[in-house]
Amino acid sequence: MLKDKKILLCVSGGVAVFKAAALTSQLSQKGATVKVIMTESAKKFVTPLTFQALSRQNVYDDTFDEINPSKIAHIDLAEWADLVLVAPATANMIGKLANGIADDMISTTLLATTAPVWIAPAMNGNMYNHPAVQKNMKTLTSFGYRFIEPNEGYLACGYVGKGRLSEPLEIISYLEQFFAEGQIEQKLKNKKIIVTAGPTQETIDPVRYFTNRSSGKMGYAIAEEAAKWGADVTLISGPTNLPTPQHVHRVDTKTAQDMYDEVLKRYSDCDVVIKAAAVADYRPKNIFTEKMKKQPNDWVVEMERTKDILATLGEKKEDQILVGFAAETERVEEYARGKMERKNLDMIVANNVAEAGSGFQGDTNIVTIYKKDGSSLPLPLLSKNEVAKRLLMEIEPLLEGKSYNDC
Repeated sequence: MLKDKKILLCVSGGVAVFKAAALTSQLSQKGATVKVIMTESAKKFVTPLTFQALSRQNVYDDTFDEINPSKIAHIDLAEWADLVLVAPATANMIGKLANGIADDMISTTLLATTAPVWIAPAMNGNMYNHPAVQKNMKTLTSFGYRFIEPNEGYLACGYVGKGRLSEPLEIISYLEQFFAEGQIEQKLKNKKIIVTAGPTQETIDPVRYFTNRSSGKMGYAIAEEAAKWGADVTLISGPTNLPTPQHVHRVDTKTAQDMYDEVLKRYSDCDVVIKAAAVADYRPKNIFTEKMKKQPNDWVVEMERTKDILATLGEKKEDQILVGFAAETERVEEYARGKMERKNLDMIVANNVAEAGSGFQGDTNIVTIYKKDGSSLPLPLLSKNEVAKRLLMEIEPLLEGKSYNDC
């Protein structure tokens, strides 16, 4: 799984640097190309020459030392990597990455990369359990970084506890599994998936509208991951400031009616609909063509129901997989399962938006996936991209044996 993979190994200072040298050797033996960046403190334990000999690549340790004058080294490395691994990751490095500090070669490169980032901490057990370190790790998890937890055992400081860098073979097994998942992802190749995302805006007059708190981040994460899995993805989006994910066809909408029309016109020719948008249930009955001026008395706006997109899709459903979302503040399972049954869904993703780390606008979510067969899958606090991956893993088996549309 690691043959011809480009691994950028970032080594920060600590006695566990010797394991990073062994890791470099073993990754190279697996067929990976390994480039190493070291901090100044890491060089106190093992010299750059060791890593150069083991990797047969230049070792980088200074943001301002441009080995190749035709390239900016930290940008070139950031774009080169298939995967970035920080091992060992000290408390100091974890803190810098979590807070966007870029004052050395590693932290600067990490800000510039879009590759997957894995972090293998190594430190004293009390340091590892310190609230600041735990908070920084949660922040990095919300960014989409993945952690390889340290082992328990005898530490260099003389204590016994959790803080030992995972063994090189353990770290390699995580990376092999990650790249193996990447091969599995192409199971959705050529499947047509519609994802709805973001809020809607229901006009009152030329300067006012009703909307909600949805940022669109969950839907965009699903669209991004589905495209990575090889799917032909159409993202039908309400108004957001989010960039369009790569290899995704985006259709912009404004109102609930707009979104209804765009989804319905494509529904018969798709395999999966994942309706993550927060669509208005009501809209003003009367829309004013001129701005309504302030009046001395109260202003009552009469509202009317919008068309229920999900219910309509459930009624018209043939062999499509239909997935809904339920943002609740109480009795989450009861309301979610009721919605799934009423609207003829295959599964529904529910969360309590009042819970810390869950819901609108944030980069994390805490959800439970409820399925038509009565089972459920509760997920812990995860980045929204990780939630998207878990959701696709549950959808993919439902497509087995399905009569696909020609795509």
